[in-house]
Amino acid sequence: MSTKFQLKTGDVVIVTTGKEKGKQGKVLQAFPRLNRVVVEGVRLSKRHLRTRKEGEKGQIVEVSMPIHASNVMPVGASGKAIRHNKARATK
Repeated sequence: MSTKFQLKTGDVVIVTTGKEKGKQGKVLQAFPRLNRVVVEGVRLSKRHLRTRKEGEKGQIVEVSMPIHASNVMPVGASGKAIRHNKARATK
């Protein structure tokens, strides 16, 4: 059994572990079945593109790669990381 995937495209998150720890960005893509998300500006990888037309030069493009959803935490309106999407009921 798996837990419900909480993150959606457009959410602002902060990276909690790894070499990118502390970086903040927007979720560009979410892959719920793989439990991974692509965060803007995090885990950049270089892709070498070959020429398409004659006389054109090849390019090196930086692409954000997916990271595991457990390594990010949503950021609230105050700018701090939040642990829950729902407010706790008070008694």
